[in-house]
Amino acid sequence: MAATPWYFVAVLLTILTSSQGILTTLSQSDGGYKYDYATVPFLAEVFKLIISGLFLWREMRTSSSTSSRITTDWKSVRLFVIPSLIYLIHNNVQFATLTYVDTSTYQIMGNLKIVTTGILFRLFLKRKLSKLQWMAIGLLAVGTTTSQVKGCGEASCDSLFTAPIQGYLLGILSAGLSALAGIYTEFLMKRNNDTLYWQNLQLYTFGSLFNVARLIADDFRHGYEKGPWWQRIFDGYSITTWMVVLNLGSTGLLVSWLMKYADNIVKVYSTSMAMLLTMVASIYLFSFKPTLQLFLGIIICIMSLHMYFSPPQTLVDLPVTNEAHPKTLKQVVVEEKTDS
Repeated sequence: MAATPWYFVAVLLTILTSSQGILTTLSQSDGGYKYDYATVPFLAEVFKLIISGLFLWREMRTSSSTSSRITTDWKSVRLFVIPSLIYLIHNNVQFATLTYVDTSTYQIMGNLKIVTTGILFRLFLKRKLSKLQWMAIGLLAVGTTTSQVKGCGEASCDSLFTAPIQGYLLGILSAGLSALAGIYTEFLMKRNNDTLYWQNLQLYTFGSLFNVARLIADDFRHGYEKGPWWQRIFDGYSITTWMVVLNLGSTGLLVSWLMKYADNIVKVYSTSMAMLLTMVASIYLFSFKPTLQLFLGIIICIMSLHMYFSPPQTLVDLPVTNEAHPKTLKQVVVEEKTDS
């Protein structure tokens, strides 16, 4: 899979991410969930863990050099605890943020992770970006924000600047944690030559453990009124719910591939374009009314995509200079003989 072009994986990630929200909405019944939605990320982590284990087993059987690309030292393995902890804190910060701000404000503030990812990408991974690429990242944040802003005069438009200061601070913290988790995961994936499947196995093992801890904490908080989580884990599940689990798991596997063979900026563009694709699909599936802001946001994001990934010479018309071609040794010798 390492030979797969990164842009193919990015497009596939965009499609899966855009269908994630649609499938989640379709899995609802009577405006709510008949299943415990906390079990979905746990099953997704288990799915990723099983797939990574199968691919690692297959690779070990077919390649004799795989053993040299597996680091079993605990000092290296324990580093994978950190991104799982960051994601766990991020999920709790998300819920805390939504107690202070509405959904529209939260979505708009979430676009800060585009800029914070670029900053952390430069500071921690020491990856230099050109001025055009920085401008493209800024345009992407502007484009996604523009597409989410509703028309003036609506209640959601008026509520953008009326939330308590705690909501804005938590929103900034949420964006920073999301970017930090992605940057740190990329650092882990590229710090050595370990096979991707072994790195995924470590990452998703800790992810599964932390999700189990969350389910146990939820049971304890509610006094086990519905019984322990393992007895009701599949209650209310339908075909659509299983599709949500498979979609979420497959998305995670593609993200880890991009972290290994591409970078966080590619992931940011994939998820941002997926959000716009979801809005367009919602027009046909859920009678979503498109706005002028949505079309302007899509145009700005496409411009940003072109600016970031296109070669600079395709963006700027450089003057054509007629440089004199250096003479070959044969031409010099012939000219000397002619002069003599």
